[in-house]
Amino acid sequence: MPILRSNLISSNDDIASETSSLQEMTFSNGVAPAEKSSTNLTVKNGYRDSIYLNAANIFQGIHNEKPQDKILVKYGDGPLPVLPDFKDEQFQRLSYELAFSALKYQDVLENILLDSGIYPIQSIPDDLTSLVVVMLYDLQDRKFEPRFNTDDEEPIVEVQEIENYLYSFKTKLAAALARCRIKHDALSIEHILPETIRRQEQRASALPLYAWVNTLKISLEEVHNSLQKEGFSRVESVSDFDGYSYCLDTHCEDVLIFPSIFKEQLLTLELFTNYKLSLQDHSRNLAVHSVKALLNMDDDVLVAHMGSWLTLAHMSVLMNQDTSKVFVCGVKSVAKETELKDLFAKMECKNIEMLREDFTNLEPTDHRFQKAKVILLLPRCSGLGVSNPIEFILKEHEDAELLRDLSQGSVAEDKLSSLAQQQLKELTCAMQFSKVQGIVYGTCSVYPEENEVVVKNALASGAEGPKAQPYKLCPPVLPLCCKSEISASATNLFTLEPSDVSNGCFIAILARERDPSESVSVKDVLARAAAKGLLEGIDLAKPSKREEKKKKKQKVTQPKTATKEAVIQSRIQEFLDRETKPNNSVSDSAVSTVIASTSQTLKQTNSSIHLKKTNKPLSNSSLPVMPKNIPTVPSFQKVFERQRNIKKPKAEDKMILKPVEIVLPPVMMPYFNPQGNRSQISANHYYYRWVGTKGGTYDLLSPSSSKKLIKSKETSSSSTTKHPRPWL
Repeated sequence: MPILRSNLISSNDDIASETSSLQEMTFSNGVAPAEKSSTNLTVKNGYRDSIYLNAANIFQGIHNEKPQDKILVKYGDGPLPVLPDFKDEQFQRLSYELAFSALKYQDVLENILLDSGIYPIQSIPDDLTSLVVVMLYDLQDRKFEPRFNTDDEEPIVEVQEIENYLYSFKTKLAAALARCRIKHDALSIEHILPETIRRQEQRASALPLYAWVNTLKISLEEVHNSLQKEGFSRVESVSDFDGYSYCLDTHCEDVLIFPSIFKEQLLTLELFTNYKLSLQDHSRNLAVHSVKALLNMDDDVLVAHMGSWLTLAHMSVLMNQDTSKVFVCGVKSVAKETELKDLFAKMECKNIEMLREDFTNLEPTDHRFQKAKVILLLPRCSGLGVSNPIEFILKEHEDAELLRDLSQGSVAEDKLSSLAQQQLKELTCAMQFSKVQGIVYGTCSVYPEENEVVVKNALASGAEGPKAQPYKLCPPVLPLCCKSEISASATNLFTLEPSDVSNGCFIAILARERDPSESVSVKDVLARAAAKGLLEGIDLAKPSKREEKKKKKQKVTQPKTATKEAVIQSRIQEFLDRETKPNNSVSDSAVSTVIASTSQTLKQTNSSIHLKKTNKPLSNSSLPVMPKNIPTVPSFQKVFERQRNIKKPKAEDKMILKPVEIVLPPVMMPYFNPQGNRSQISANHYYYRWVGTKGGTYDLLSPSSSKKLIKSKETSSSSTTKHPRPWL
């Protein structure tokens, strides 16, 4: 039955009756408790006194200021009583959640105070109004029931005084809440909020958890086994979640996805307590893997902002701990540096170096960054693509003032302009590092002003200098990204819209254009493939045992100069064969891209690798006939189609992709007269040489021109008679 305004104001009995009907209303989100996310840690009995006070302090700094002529509820200028630092992460999260909830409903709560007639409060100063608003939100969320605090914490006088005052007027407050709902014609109080905020709350309640695997401490297969022992079953996708289940991420091969309702249980598992698995927002996982795809074997990475320490750890795990470093800017205090070093040691990350300087104050020519080839830039942004802003604020150490914008679902124009200017400044600063070859720029914003526009302005600025190779946008290099996730408004920009399965994010990859005069070696190609994880742990610095055996067998027939190239070329074949496995985690399109780029690079740098048939072979019946079944070099297409499970490679598979020069032993050239009588053998010895050049021609060398190639002894005429073919 709808509630009529006349019934609310007719008599005190009607008000009492209306108060009773409020027991079924939920103010915070209008969903059943079973449907709430486990991250909503509000208890029906209320919070501890210290949490109320900390939430009031946060609210005091972020509440919405109104124009002077419209201020009806005054918050004062004096500070609230300050408690020591947050006791733990749980304490911190609860305080922020309570403050943010009060911020979202600030106008409604102020109207309830004014409509009920209990404000202004003579016995409570304006400086404590923030505490009044925060506690009023919790009181209605408990359906105006008393709080039962069983904690042994010492009571706080201010909290106790305000609680008693509000509870004494609970009937008037409940009636004012009912009138507010009717005024807005809202089925539930949550419908008073803007549509964007309601959608955000709905997404936050269903958002799954993303966890990356610390491969320094455990393998992915071991993680699967451990989760199976804990009762979790692996499914194909998020849509298949049913009870204790999880699935693999579709973008990053080392990321697992869990239902949000199991967060508290997951955090108690040994996998998480020992830092073998770490929960982190999906946007940061995507940014880290985008950096990895740009790295060669020994490259360093420069991280422009401290942000979450988990981002640094993930970046470190994906790199070579012995030869590569992760530099991070903005670690100001010694205490913070010590804390981080302890955390990184527990995760076995040994290659992270912390810098005190801000990123924009670094010298691009600093010798410390000579090996830094990629910059990861995750600047401060509006964060409107994030469904759960509390987690974003806490994990990324962002300013709590962002909650003011997030509570309204939009950002003021002047605030957005200020953020965009700072983002452009940092991006152009990154482009000035002459040794850097790539920049990964990422935000959690949905505004083009912070995304496409910033990237476009940076590319047009020419910040890299006139003598340096310019930057250009590169397509996403994530192993499993699909075309639909590439922004249609700007080519090669990776965009994820906020949804029930992921927060929104934006990633742009800027890479320097390659100088046409520069050649790319095969080793560089393989190093890049290894950095992307496509070589599955092959060490390029040291040949494998299999290659050592092949090297010994071919030592007799191969020149020594070809040994190094032979190993590299065999690596290419081994790499391509491995990529053809049916159960490979890399998609076919990604493999094809790598093969095509590798083939094209090889053609540009060594056009003589592929042997061609001779156009006009020399014909001389008196010369030895060359075999017709000369092994030919298999094309990359044939290598790709060859299955890896061949037990014993054929002889043609062992052909080294290197131009070689073969000089045959001296050949005695007998001369036959027309009568068939044998005359004397010519004193001139000829050497027949086959050269795998571009034209694939055969040359006849004189003795003088062949002395540098081979030394041979003159054979006597008698030996020639006995052995007409001495090379056999």
